[in-house]
Amino acid sequence: MKEIGVIQLLELITKDLIQLNIEATDREDAIRKAAQPLVEANKITDSYVDGIIKSMKESGPYFVIIPHVAMPHARPEEGALENAIGITTLKTPIEFMNASNDPVKYVLTLSATGNDEHLETLASLAELVEEESFFELLDKATSAQEVIDYLKER
Repeated sequence: MKEIGVIQLLELITKDLIQLNIEATDREDAIRKAAQPLVEANKITDSYVDGIIKSMKESGPYFVIIPHVAMPHARPEEGALENAIGITTLKTPIEFMNASNDPVKYVLTLSATGNDEHLETLASLAELVEEESFFELLDKATSAQEVIDYLKER
């Protein structure tokens, strides 16, 4: 697997895919709201979002990977149109029913058009979520541009 650097990450995360302090009522609402910018940007289809929710209901919230962070995604064939990452922060953290890592405050929605891209996207995100400074920035950011600037500088 090739290493993903800043340029590739910035190709996956664009300003229009970042939302800060979004209100959500429950985990399904949080996923739908977090995925909406990717739908609007034609990165994923509505059926992809439905696939995420269906998978969560069948298998549990397996994508809540570390405390306070969910990385919802579905299989590429469920409607991934382009490789992308959406970043959403929730105004009020939501219980996703993952005892180890609830409540979720950060929803990083993944779209990968194939298995290789899926693994590369996860690898690039894994590096990012290890940075405490990334979450500190998300907590105080007031614009999507601040997040993009952080990614450019890292």
